[in-house]
Amino acid sequence: MEYPIIYQIEDIYYPALAVIGVPVNLLAIVILSRGKCGLSKCISRYLLGMAAADLLVVITDLILTRVGLSYFPNSFLFITPVCRPIMFLGSAATVVSVWLTVAFTFDRFVAICCENLKRKYCTEKTAAVVIGTVSVLGCLESVPWYFIYQPYLIIDNVPRYCVFKLNFRTSPVWAAYEFVHLILTPCVPFFLILLLNVLTVRRILVASRVRRGLRGRSNEENQKDPEMENRNKSIILLFSISGSFILLWVTQVANNIYRRISDTRYYNPYTDPRYITEATSRMLQILSSCTNTCIYVLTQAKFREELKNAVKYPLNLIVKFVKS
Repeated sequence: MEYPIIYQIEDIYYPALAVIGVPVNLLAIVILSRGKCGLSKCISRYLLGMAAADLLVVITDLILTRVGLSYFPNSFLFITPVCRPIMFLGSAATVVSVWLTVAFTFDRFVAICCENLKRKYCTEKTAAVVIGTVSVLGCLESVPWYFIYQPYLIIDNVPRYCVFKLNFRTSPVWAAYEFVHLILTPCVPFFLILLLNVLTVRRILVASRVRRGLRGRSNEENQKDPEMENRNKSIILLFSISGSFILLWVTQVANNIYRRISDTRYYNPYTDPRYITEATSRMLQILSSCTNTCIYVLTQAKFREELKNAVKYPLNLIVKFVKS
């Protein structure tokens, strides 16, 4: 039977995304850690945490699992004692990445909509505590995935590959855990981000009307409003990140809801369009781990400037070396 077209697409898509995902997330980590992007320390902390989590997703879920399975199926990566922790780390990194996006969205919601709480919550210290807590809880929530897998076969006394245990599909305990896991990631974060953005937009529209009215009364319509300009930059960054998350995860969320309602567990990858839907949702989900740096470049002028400096630095070193 002919190799399914969706497999052919994955064989090209995942390596190409890996080539892009690692450098863009590394660049984001380096640039944000320098603290010269004109962002508050609180925002920089969240963006730095998200970039680190996204990089871990790219390494574990994309490179070590999907690219490795396609191009190195017989490598040491798929010895059971090796692939089990890789599966666990991939799940944990995804959970942490998703919930850090929620934490960042909530932080900006507080900054824009809750003036009384803003000074206490929107601080670098609070951001560090939130990032640490989300990271620990995300890892703990994913621990059971380490114990779900068993060897597919044994070659020369070496267990190879990771497949679900036989009782995973029949045990009510595992069924309950899988259901809770799917609810916590990505369903709850998806709807939380959507809700927080709706509330933020509502607050912005009300505040903008009031502010325009006050400035109109004082005959300052033609003057720039620095406070509104800074707020607009923060709003653009927030909506770009959360909007990208919603668009790239909506297929995954819809597919998970459909699978639970229809109790669908197995697909024929050669004929069933539901498998194509699941594979597409998976590709979009992983793409979300590589888009934030592009968003920073498009929305933050100082980030673009730092990126240009980062690109020029090794080129200048090469020119100096050649001249010497």
